[in-house]
Amino acid sequence: MASRPARLLLNPRAAIVAFLAITALLQTGCSSVFFYPDNATYITPDRLNLDYQDIYLDTADGETLHGWWLPALTDEPAKGTVYYLHGNAQNVSAHILNAAWLPEQGYNVFTLDYRGYGQSTGAPDIEGALHDIETGLRWLIEQKDTQNRPLYLLGQSLGGALGVALASEWTQRSEQPPLNGLILDGTFSGFRYIAREKLGLFWLTWPFQYPLSWTIPDDYEGTDRIAGVSPVPVMIIHSVRDGIIPFEHGVRLYEAAEKPKAFLRTDTPHAATFVIPAYREAVLEFMERNFSH
Repeated sequence: MASRPARLLLNPRAAIVAFLAITALLQTGCSSVFFYPDNATYITPDRLNLDYQDIYLDTADGETLHGWWLPALTDEPAKGTVYYLHGNAQNVSAHILNAAWLPEQGYNVFTLDYRGYGQSTGAPDIEGALHDIETGLRWLIEQKDTQNRPLYLLGQSLGGALGVALASEWTQRSEQPPLNGLILDGTFSGFRYIAREKLGLFWLTWPFQYPLSWTIPDDYEGTDRIAGVSPVPVMIIHSVRDGIIPFEHGVRLYEAAEKPKAFLRTDTPHAATFVIPAYREAVLEFMERNFSH
């Protein structure tokens, strides 16, 4: 087996590219590795036979966010509202299928793109995204269709990591109305933790896993924040076949959470939970069980 220096010499172009990438990370920090936005439109709710409205929100720091409001598809009043936070790639139009099944079940859905994604302006970073999702939540609770009805936060992958931070702050500040439940699907247990894990997989970045992870703010680690969500019920969903965020991340979050809490062990690829009807049913049961929180 060739030594590491020998491998570099065998492929000098790759070594130069890797050196430049590492240099950029050292200069700019590691937060950017969590965000992979684009502005393509993959699918819109009308193509899924869903009613929807385009929503545009202005942030306090001058950005404009784009989101979708999907009303419940029932003659009866909505059972509640789900605030859906999507994962780190593409934009909301690539993730909407993960929440598109909820209106037929009697739930309103609101979802938005973080800054730099889709039609939202700006450039993404952790603190900016956290500001964006709180902006979205404050808009949501002012809508007449959400008044006096249960409110749940559903975050997938990156959206779950952001959602833990928002839910814990919302609860600790005793904001009104309180959340009725936090649902995390395929969520990593900490920004620093997952950054070190991913950097450690590649021999060229392995030596930099700790110094690069230290460039990430340590205020938003899920395992530190999730206990603060209590007494809001928490449901953690994680797949044993998740090839992006290993199963142990879900276990770590569950162990760090306070009661009431539930764990749903699934068996799908990353962010494919809701293609399985039984997993949808488990989430519906969780929400209905906790509607009176």
